[in-house]
Amino acid sequence: MRSVLLTSILESVSTNKKPLFDKILIANRGEIACRVIKTAKKLGIKTVAIYSEVDKNSLHVQMASADEAFCVGPAPSSESYLRMDTIIDIAKRSGAQAIHPGYGFLSENAKFATALEKAGLTFIGPPVTAITSMASKSESKDIMLAASVPCVPGYHGSNQDADFLLEEAKKIQFPVLIKAVLGGGGKGMRIVHEESAFLEALESARREALKSFGDDNVLVEKYIQKPRHIEVQVFGDSFGNAVSLWERDCSVQRRHQKIIEEAPAPGISADIRKDLCDKAVAAAKAVGYVGAGTVEFIFDDEAKVFYFMEMNTRLQVEHPVTEMITGQDLVDWQLQVAAGNPLPLKQEDIPLQGHAFEARIYAENPRNNFMPDAGTLLHLSTPAPSESVRIEEGFRQGSAIEVYYDPLIAKLVVRGEDRTEALRVLRKALDEYRVVGVATNIEFLRTLASHPAFIDGEVETGFIPKHYDALFPVIPKPTAEVLAQSALYIVLRDLAREQQLGASNSPWSTLSFRRFGGDVHKRIISLNGSSEDAYHIHVSSVGTRFNIQVYTTAGEHLGEFNNVEASLTDSNSLHATLGQHQSRVTVVSQLGHHVPGAGVAATEEKLHIFQSDDARNRVMLIIPSPGWLISLEKDAEKAKGGGMRAPMPSLVVDVKVAVGDKIKKGQAVVVLESMKTETVLRAESNAVVVSIGCSKGDMVDEGKELVILKMEETAA
Repeated sequence: MRSVLLTSILESVSTNKKPLFDKILIANRGEIACRVIKTAKKLGIKTVAIYSEVDKNSLHVQMASADEAFCVGPAPSSESYLRMDTIIDIAKRSGAQAIHPGYGFLSENAKFATALEKAGLTFIGPPVTAITSMASKSESKDIMLAASVPCVPGYHGSNQDADFLLEEAKKIQFPVLIKAVLGGGGKGMRIVHEESAFLEALESARREALKSFGDDNVLVEKYIQKPRHIEVQVFGDSFGNAVSLWERDCSVQRRHQKIIEEAPAPGISADIRKDLCDKAVAAAKAVGYVGAGTVEFIFDDEAKVFYFMEMNTRLQVEHPVTEMITGQDLVDWQLQVAAGNPLPLKQEDIPLQGHAFEARIYAENPRNNFMPDAGTLLHLSTPAPSESVRIEEGFRQGSAIEVYYDPLIAKLVVRGEDRTEALRVLRKALDEYRVVGVATNIEFLRTLASHPAFIDGEVETGFIPKHYDALFPVIPKPTAEVLAQSALYIVLRDLAREQQLGASNSPWSTLSFRRFGGDVHKRIISLNGSSEDAYHIHVSSVGTRFNIQVYTTAGEHLGEFNNVEASLTDSNSLHATLGQHQSRVTVVSQLGHHVPGAGVAATEEKLHIFQSDDARNRVMLIIPSPGWLISLEKDAEKAKGGGMRAPMPSLVVDVKVAVGDKIKKGQAVVVLESMKTETVLRAESNAVVVSIGCSKGDMVDEGKELVILKMEETAA
């Protein structure tokens, strides 16, 4: 009887459940577009992809190409992924019934949600009223204050006059935080430590906010100097139900953007967790929230109190860590709720099992202030997915990381039964991750995950500057064995090329080696390390074996290896026996440019050597440009004076000087934008502007000479 009753109830629920969409358009790119496509296809929903001209061969387009994909405009997001009218027109023409916005771009844009409603399309997100209330940092704070949730002191009003905001900042007292009212992801955010820097920071924040969100309004609030960033995942449906799926800690950040997240938050008591989650659910209910959202708090770890910061009315980048500890598919939840169905689970049924981390794999150089990088992924090898390891990727080997967009390559998500196990899984997975072609933060993430304070859960938003020296240790010099392996790779590769050319008289044999009777050949390979170190490796071939001597350029003998057997098993895999040690290394070659000067462009080749499956054993060596060419460059540079160069591929946002200007140390000279992040280049000393090699709106390559300065001579 009980079984029959249960079956009847289930049939009733199934009958009343509304069908999901037949086809949806995904108004985004990269890994989040790929993520949504995966769930949609699992549910039998057809997908429509959009892409800019530079994204035509991207992974998300390939994944959706079995259904449909449409070009939405040129590379700049303002002309493609932010074009509401074009996106809506494509949705109508393709027969899509709903649009999933992902995160960023139009995901929290009330105008877009309104336009979809008028066009008869479903927005897979919250109601316009909730977006308007909670996307506005000022209004959302009013709502939270009315609900007796403490907020950070600050000015959240409508007066946007620069001088007025400066006066409000002085009342709050420095340091203050300028934040875009419709911002998120660290865009349009600036910390200002002193009054004299406020107006310039305000201008930069507004400019960045306008490009990212189409709105340059900001708020100013007190900057809390030692906070934790804890957020709660919430979900609501159109029946008035709202739940939390527990909290995440996102404290470790750079440039005000999250870099690693975990769930649940370490060191949080059950009572605090309940209070956080209850307040977050109350906030969601207060605005009639529907869909996925995140309520973010600043948490004072010493006082164990929290302050409401903002609510993000979208699916967060870090949602997979919540999925890993709850066993739920949040994109599935979004689609169910958007179709008019109730939440899949009640609050008391939502599990909290184990611990999870998400490490964001970025194209950036952590040792250069986390400057973003762009280029082609020449080599990409990832950990094998499993129940405890998940990779959310938006790019494959051969893909281009473009300067126009966020530098996120992928997200590495891991789970363990507890935090200790999850960290161990994370470190092992990072060891197995290999990327060549762009600079990445993988080495930094591995160091971070091994830091004692991080292991102990002592996280805060100032973690990186606080532990800077330990997180950026001195790069060790390459061992004699690695240098020998690299030289062997070059020799064998060049000989293989010679054989492919079929040229016994080629320069590879007549110039690269010197013959000393019989079958003995010698070649000297020059290599530079990642710092100032440089080496000469003497390779002698005796029949099919090699003798190797390793020296510094100063003549110091570092080691020797005799009677070495070596072979290339494929184009980049070297097998060698050095003494008693058999080794197999992977070598990936990357052609690049020496910093150009005076119209001379010297090429160089970087060798990325992976000694094992452990990414910590990766070494990068450089085959330098010819000495005469580098010398010519240096002479030309000296004759011209000091040059200010682009630190990464960039768009020139503004040139703040003119030829002949006398400028002071620290003065802004050029403003660049790369991957939606602004960088201000400042004078290193008092100087006079000699010439300017760029204009506002120019796209410039890394190393491009932007401005030449003549440094002022100091008085004797």
